[in-house]
Parts: sequence; structure tokens; C-alpha cells
Amino acid sequence: MNLCNPAYVRELLERYSLAPKKGFGQNFLINADIPARIAGSSAMGADPGWGGGYPCDDENVCALEIGPGLGAMTRELSELFSKVVAVEIDRGLIPLLSETLGDCDNVTVINEDFMKLDLSEFLREQFGERPVRVCANLPYYITSPILMAILEGMKPSEKPQVQSITVLVQSEVADRLCAKAGSSEYGSITASVALCGTAKKLFTVSPGCFYPAPKVTSAVCQITLYENGIRDAFEGLPEDDEALDRFVSKVKKLIAAAFAMRRKTLTNALSGISDKSKIEAALERMGMRSDIRGEKLSAADFVKLAQELEKGDEAHE
Repeated sequence: MNLCNPAYVRELLERYSLAPKKGFGQNFLINADIPARIAGSSAMGADPGWGGGYPCDDENVCALEIGPGLGAMTRELSELFSKVVAVEIDRGLIPLLSETLGDCDNVTVINEDFMKLDLSEFLREQFGERPVRVCANLPYYITSPILMAILEGMKPSEKPQVQSITVLVQSEVADRLCAKAGSSEYGSITASVALCGTAKKLFTVSPGCFYPAPKVTSAVCQITLYENGIRDAFEGLPEDDEALDRFVSKVKKLIAAAFAMRRKTLTNALSGISDKSKIEAALERMGMRSDIRGEKLSAADFVKLAQELEKGDEAHE
């Protein structure tokens, strides 16, 4: 059973009266080295190169796969992790996965829409308190919503149960996730991801590695979450957990507003959140121009801006 052999893939799909569904963004991997390399990256926390990787060095860590497709990467994950849970939205693939993963005793396939799950509850039900690494070949049309659902599914004040997210996405999306503040690729998702962890682009994947072949180049990106939550990365945060969660919510609102209209200055973009005079005063204390645009601010800058705005509010009370 070679789940990356094009002829076998077509025969398997025909046998189950299936075909790749555009509505689900299904592009199945047909280069066996790619799922092995992605799974290895998830297990090792780094790109192992061609030939796959080694088992996760912590047997307590589990894997969550979003969209297992035909099960090619699922099988690789089952070799590297003690437990794998795969969430598949396509009901038609469930009988097929029962065949392709039938000998993988440590794999559980769940027919659900990942976007409709209560992530925290789902993780507890499936893994208990065990740490989890997410791995996925994500549909291009829903990449950002899925990533944000994972990151926002955990409280900033808590040690995240998800340790890392290793995903195959459109190459330009990977560039956006890893972009530096001020670059053309930098956007709201870049800053939002940086509140939770660090992103790095591991390697690119050509269109010919898929069936059917997409029209764009893909890339594997890995987001490593801060081990103990946001306090690992930024200073001066509230010590009280509830206060911290409220504060991070404010930071996210600043980021969303700053990028809602990129051509506006930050002062104008945030005018619906705070008075312009307070924003200008906060920027001045940070040593920034009053006409700066949001795309110039890093995640750390947005955190600092939120802190300065809170100081300004306290001064006026």
C-alpha cells in the first residue's frame, strides 16, 4: 500500500467512488518524502531533511492531525508519536481511512469539522493533560482561520497544551507568518502569531508533489509556542491571570484595528479604540512618530502600546 503512488491513489479513490473535492481544498501528497519530512519536523522540532525523522524524544507527547486525507502523513505520525488523533471533515473518506490506517493501533480518526470544535475541551477529551503537537496539510482557503482557531483556543495565561504547529500551506502564507515588521508580507496574522510563539519556514514543496497539482508553490511552516505562555516572551505583563487574559484581548484588538485599513496611520486606525491624543502621547513615550502605520509595529510594540495606553488611562482617572 503506497499512499503516495499516483496510480494507487487514483485506484483507491475510484474504489470508494471518491474524487478530490475542491470544496474541501483536497490536494493529496504523491511524493512519499514530503509527509515523512513534515511528520519528522513535527516530532523533532526541526526539519530532518529528506528521509524522514526520528521518533519524538518525549513519549508523553501526542500528535493532532487536521485533515488526514488518505492517511499518508497519518501513517508517518503513527511511527513517531505514541498517540495520533486525526480530524477529518469529509465523511466520504472515513471508510477509506479505516482501510489505510487499519493497522495503526495508535491512531484515532474523528469525523468532525475542526472549526466547530471547542479546542480546549477536545484536547482534554482526546489527550488528557498530555502535550500535543499539531501537524497538517491545510486547505489553502481556510489556512488562517484554522491557525487562529488553534492559537485562540488556549488562554494566554495558561501553559499551552499545544507545543507546536507544523503545517503545509501556500508559500506566500508561510512568508507572511514568518515576516518581519515593516516588510510587505507582514500583517495582522504575523503579529497575532508572534503573541503566541515563533514561526519559521522550513522548506518548500512544488506543485508536482500533489494530486491534483495546485497552481502555486507550497511550504512547510512551523510555529513553536512559548512553553509557559505569553509571559515567556514579553515583560511587564499583569501577574493576575484574569487580568492578563483581558490585557491580551486588548492587544489583539489593537492589532486587528491597525491592519483593518493598512494605509491609515496608526493614530487614525485606532481612533475607534482610544482618543487620538492618548494614542499620540503613547507613541511619543515609545519614541515613535505620531504618523507611523501599524505595519511598522512588531508584536512587542503592540504589547508596549497597550501598556502605555493603560498607563495613560490610569493617569486620567
